[in-house]
Amino acid sequence: MRILLIEDELELASAIESALGKRNIAVDCVSSLSEARYAIRECQYKVVLLDRLLPDGDGLTVIPDLRAAAPGIPVIVLTAAGEIAARVEGLDAGADDYLAKPFSMDELTARLRALARRAPTMQTHKVSVGALEIDLVSLTATVRGEPLGLRRRELLALQALVERAGKTVQRDQLIARVYGLGEDIQSNALDAHISRLRSKLALHDAGIEIRPVRGIGYLLSTTE
Repeated sequence: MRILLIEDELELASAIESALGKRNIAVDCVSSLSEARYAIRECQYKVVLLDRLLPDGDGLTVIPDLRAAAPGIPVIVLTAAGEIAARVEGLDAGADDYLAKPFSMDELTARLRALARRAPTMQTHKVSVGALEIDLVSLTATVRGEPLGLRRRELLALQALVERAGKTVQRDQLIARVYGLGEDIQSNALDAHISRLRSKLALHDAGIEIRPVRGIGYLLSTTE
């Protein structure tokens, strides 16, 4: 699962990104409303985590733009502890949930996953292809109940391919799902992730294959 974090406190943003990364949640961090509007146009996110006090305005003002670019995307607003009026404003502005600072990373993770499961675009949070089952919210992959032991970027690539099983996923779309905004990407980095992913799927006899489509991208399908 990839989320967008809109937070201008760099220390807090870094702490959230690190903590969620350990829980297989990829985070793109932006620090302003203008950056948020750009990010939501360029990438697909399951949930948006939104602070209110941003350098270029109130975070709540970006919610209509988020929903226009990604209808139904869940939004969690961060508020200061005890500010009931701010929480009410956030919910009235269209937010789906709020979280008071300071907060537990375990609680944040639970709320993110709960909202992702309830999102209108998430018809099911578990998908099976061949002998593989992938949880699209917790981003875990198993074959016949056994964990595949994938790295985070491998999991993100697998998620993108599984969501469009049987159809070609363009290279640019995969890169957008696997890498965050502004990350330096080596020319063969995506191919290396896919190569390791293919090897692990074959090792576990997952009953699926990932084939390159020359000049376009990759296609995941069953081997039967």
